[in-house]
Amino acid sequence: MASTADFKNGLILEHKLNLWKIIDFQHVKPGKGAAFVRSKLKNIKTGQVVEETFRAGEKISIVRVEARNYNYLFSDGSFYTFMDNETYDQIELTKSQVEDVLDFLIENTETTIAFNGNEPIEVRIPAHMNLKVVQTDPGFRGDTAQGGTKPATLETGVIIQVPLFIEKDQVVRVDTREKKYIERVKG
Repeated sequence: MASTADFKNGLILEHKLNLWKIIDFQHVKPGKGAAFVRSKLKNIKTGQVVEETFRAGEKISIVRVEARNYNYLFSDGSFYTFMDNETYDQIELTKSQVEDVLDFLIENTETTIAFNGNEPIEVRIPAHMNLKVVQTDPGFRGDTAQGGTKPATLETGVIIQVPLFIEKDQVVRVDTREKKYIERVKG
């Protein structure tokens, strides 16, 4: 058993007969009364986000997860197939299980899948990925004085804002957590 002092973002805990991932938390010590921890939890199975308050020092049950490296292979429309990098075993996940990373899932993406026993509970992708721009308005040279941006569609179908000088077929580095442009990849 652990306590609220062990809280950190990304920690998975068992609460109210479900598995929850801590998205955000804040220790609060009011001038009067006992301290408490205000947290934002995401249900691993349903994706529901709730706010929950715990008393400071309250006992919680942390779930120990095992993470293994997988390579994303393909999707047949209803299932997403991954291959274990060590054993070459394949696993199929449903759309709801990969929903969080779907915007950046392309073939041969290195992923990490977290398991609670034999049950896959989370798919993690790299924090930064290089993706090709498949559609964007033409840019104009020297039109960067104001630091303007324009929408660009990436090869995965996600649309992000990029600087005006980015053109179709260029490769850009993207922050997958915030869905933001980082830099153009020289190639």
